[in-house]
Amino acid sequence: MFGSLAALALIAAPAIGVAQETPQATPTGDGQQGTPPEKIRNVTVYGDEPCPKAEDGEVVVCSRRDADEQFRIPQELRETHYSPAKNSWVNKAQVVDDVSRTAGGLPDTCSPVGTGGQTGCFMQAGRAAAAEKRERKRAAESIP
Repeated sequence: MFGSLAALALIAAPAIGVAQETPQATPTGDGQQGTPPEKIRNVTVYGDEPCPKAEDGEVVVCSRRDADEQFRIPQELRETHYSPAKNSWVNKAQVVDDVSRTAGGLPDTCSPVGTGGQTGCFMQAGRAAAAEKRERKRAAESIP
């Protein structure tokens, strides 16, 4: 039984290999088919500016933005995101305190059981709302 399976596998192996081969790219008139470009240039154009023409061996990728955005800092560079490296030890200590209070079941921890669970949930919701408000204010102030 094993011998016949091995023989069948050896017979089918070349057919499987042929089926997995990809067809070769046929070069067109310029002979550049299948070769990567030597240079890729990313350009941001504003308003109705034309996209620059590509030179030999070069690909030009254009992205278009409004003319009003030309002299502004790009949106993706305006916002600062949370980074643990920029976090102060006070914030880290507050997180450790909050986690240990919740794990210990202490009052004001927003637990469904125990004393102060209801007030803890209200305090947690209040803190989240205040943090959201601070973030909106910071985002509004960062827009030039």
